This record gives sequence, C-alpha cells and structure tokens, in this order.
Amino acid sequence: MSALVPLLVTLPLLGAAIALIFGRRRVLQIAVTIATLTVVLVLAIILLIAVDTGTPIAVSVGAWPIPFGILLYVDTLSALLVAVSCVVLLAVLLFSAGQGMADGDAETPVSIFNPTYLILAAGIFNAFIAGDLFNLFVGFEILLVASYVLITLRSTESRIRTGAVYIVVSLVSSVLFLAAIAAIYGALGTVNIAQISQRMAELPQEVQLVLHLMLLVAFSIKAAVFPVSFWLPDSYPTAPAPVTAVFAGLLTKVGVYAIIRTETQLFADSEVNMLLMVIALATMIVGVLGAVAQAELKRILSFTLVSHVGYMIFGIAIATPVAIGVTVYYIVHHIIVQTTLFLAVGLIERRAGSTSILKVKGLMKAAPMIAVLYFIPAINLGGLPPFSGFIGKFALFDAAAEVGTPIMMVLIVGGIVTSLLTLYALMRAWNLAFWREEDDEHAPLDAQIAYLDAAPASGVQTKRRVIPRIMNAATGGMVIVTIGLTVFAGPLLEITMRAGIELTTPVNIVLVDTGAVLDTLDVPDEVEVP
Repeated sequence: MSALVPLLVTLPLLGAAIALIFGRRRVLQIAVTIATLTVVLVLAIILLIAVDTGTPIAVSVGAWPIPFGILLYVDTLSALLVAVSCVVLLAVLLFSAGQGMADGDAETPVSIFNPTYLILAAGIFNAFIAGDLFNLFVGFEILLVASYVLITLRSTESRIRTGAVYIVVSLVSSVLFLAAIAAIYGALGTVNIAQISQRMAELPQEVQLVLHLMLLVAFSIKAAVFPVSFWLPDSYPTAPAPVTAVFAGLLTKVGVYAIIRTETQLFADSEVNMLLMVIALATMIVGVLGAVAQAELKRILSFTLVSHVGYMIFGIAIATPVAIGVTVYYIVHHIIVQTTLFLAVGLIERRAGSTSILKVKGLMKAAPMIAVLYFIPAINLGGLPPFSGFIGKFALFDAAAEVGTPIMMVLIVGGIVTSLLTLYALMRAWNLAFWREEDDEHAPLDAQIAYLDAAPASGVQTKRRVIPRIMNAATGGMVIVTIGLTVFAGPLLEITMRAGIELTTPVNIVLVDTGAVLDTLDVPDEVEVP
C-alpha cells in the first residue's frame, strides 16, 4: 500500500509533461488531464479506506534514513482532502473544457492551462501528504508558480496587476515560512514534523512562542485569515471562472490544513487558543461585512470565503478532538460548496454578460436551470437546515458550547450572525439577479441597494455567450455532490471524527516508536527512530 503514496504527486507531474508534449491538441490534453486526476482519485480513495481502517502510512522516498529523506505521510485527514480535491479538480476541468470549446480557448488556452493545472494539483497533493516542513514548503511553492500562471491567463492589465499583488503577498508568506523552517532546524536539528513535535518541549517557552507565531502568520496569509486576508477579494475575481473556482475551493484550504497540523502536532501544548479565537471572530465578521458591501458576485463570494475560513479557525481554536473532527467536515463542505457557487456564477456571467447584481436581472425566466444551480449551494453556504452548512455549523457550535467559556459563547453568537449575513448577501443577489424583471429599470429593491452603486467592479460588462451543456453538467454534478454532503453527513462525520482523534492523539504521529507504524516505513528496521 505504501507504494501508492508517491504516485499521488508523481502522476500529476508525469501527466503535466505528457500534456505539454501534445501541445495544442486539445482533446488529447484534456483526456490526459482527466485520466490522471481520475487515477489519483481512485488511489486516494483506496488510501483513505486503508488508513481509516488501519494505521497512517509513511514512506521515506528513496529509502533514505529518517530524517534525511523526503517523508510522505498519509493519514485520514490527508487522504480525505486529496480525494475531495480530485473531485473538485475534475469538475472544474470539465467546466473549463466546455468553456474552451465554446470560446476557442480565449480564457483558458489549452496548451498552457492543462499542464499548469496538473502542476497545481501536484502541489496541492504534495502539501497534503508532506511529512516534513520543507516538503510542505515545496508544495506551497509549486502551488505559487502554477497559480500565478493560471491567474494571469490572457495577460490582461487587470490580471497582471492582481497577479502581481498575489505573487508578492505569497512570496512574503513563503519567505516567512522558510525563515521559520531555518529557525526550527537550527533549534531542533530536524524539519520532520513528528520529530519536531517530540523535541519542541526541550526549547524555552519564549522560543516556542516565536517559532509558533512565525508559522502561524505564514500559514494565515495563505489561508486568508484576517488581518492578512486583504489580498484575496481583489485577486480571485479577475481570473477566469474555472481558475477562480478551483482557487476558492482549494488554495486557502491548504493554508488551513497547515494550521491544523501546526496546532495539533507541532505545538499541541502551546497556549495561543485565545489569540486564535479573537482572529476567528474578526475573520468571520469582517469577511461577511465585506460581502454585504459588494455589488459584484465574485467579490461577494470572495468575501464570504474569507468569513468562512473564520469558522475553521474557530474549530481549530476549540482544540478538542470533536472540534477538530467537525472542522475537517466543515473544510470538506466548504471546498465543495464554494467551488460550486463560483461555477454557478461563471454560468451567470456567460448568460447575462455581467456578474454585477446591479445589472443582471430576469434570469429566473431566461435561465431557470442556472437559478437552481445557484440557489442550492447558496442556501447551503448560508447554513439553512438540513444542508451540510447547517450541520457543520451546528456541530461546531455544539463543540464550543461543551467548553462553555464566555469567549466561546461570544464566538457562537458571532458565528450565527455571520451565517445570517452570509444568507442575506447571497439571497439579495439571488433576488436581484433572478427575480427582477428584465424590463424593469426601477425595481422596488433598487432603492434599497443604492449604496452599492460605488461598490468595486459594479459596472463591468462583457458580451453574452452561449453556455455549452458540459458546463451545466459540471456545475450540476457539483450541486449533486453538495447534496450528497447532507445525505451522507453521518458517515462523513464519522470519518472526520476519527481524523480529529488521530490529529489529537500523539501515538498516531509518524515515527512514533510502535511496530504498527514502523512497518509502514520504507526504511530498514535497524534505523534508529527517535
């Protein structure tokens, strides 16, 4: 089983090379990309079943002695996130393929898009299965290079400008992360996550706190946690619809994943939970207030993305096994639902020629299918029962209530307010875009949103374009998956709860001196394992 682990990264890289060889042969490139992601999805499911019913799998690449080799580590959390990422990547790929066929690759040139897309996937998978901090850094850098190419496709002025902001912010985060890695190595003599967790107690508390905060700030920038989330609402909306969808669904979650590893394994005994709670509350409230103030659908969703990262930080701050398990469930929910909403907005943009809620109107009659594809994930993200958004938030609030401290009560109230305002922002957009009549220039609701006239990008207008069936099918498939998160919430929650227990139980960390874990390592038995 351990032989399958390196394939999660090597297959996308090999697929990218093959896709690049085929150049502008669209069908072959798409076929290679779909086949690669499908195989990785199957492998991820196999590994998820194996680790969920057994023990985590660790592989030292090249059989180098620990800690000198590259360590890849798959537990329930990493396998689950790789599988979910594959589902999202496949759906967005189909969406982009339909868009490319209709537009002649104007938005997503196939010769560039598909190889870069697979490299992006390799970076995501590598980050999720990294067993040491430097390999995690490599995963982030692969993401950075690929995402910059994707965010600046067509090289328009707005995309180059926002891409420059994105790359500068990401480089600042990377430099801080690299400095933290160097400091940790200098202090502990290793970058292996398991060894760091075992040796961290040897350092003075002040040194631990500095190292902890350096990693936390670096990962918070990547996760778009307030106050270092300023870059996201301006960066994502300018990219092509498929790129925006995959960025919104996955890239910030890689940062959240790194924060989970940091808080549960590297610094399990450190006390920064109060700081995390304050940051979580600020992220939720500031993000959702930003969404309410927007008149452009992509910007509304970008701000709700920031606010819902706050829920994940909230769960991490609670720090109980149940709360961590619920947080993992909420991450899965948000990856799927947020991606689906951005795909639906991509359909709205093609049908109406705009994503401004001040300009789009009459879509209920003109495009009832798009209305459904937007409405279901919107109320899900807003937290209406019985959908997965409600299930995740209710379970999170219940875990906080079990702790019962005053700050937990404040965060529960903040979470409820954020959920209601999210629902308001998304349903206001629904009301204006779908229910306003096409020929009504002065609809009654217009006076109520006059303050949005000065909102950023409210006047952007493009030509209306045909919507290929494959784009509707990809979005519809994702909507079905969002419903599946509700229908199968019980089994999924059981898996995520086991992930929470794994993350908060030191015996399950890689390299712990137990025979069950050692048997999964590709190193000789005589190698001394600390």
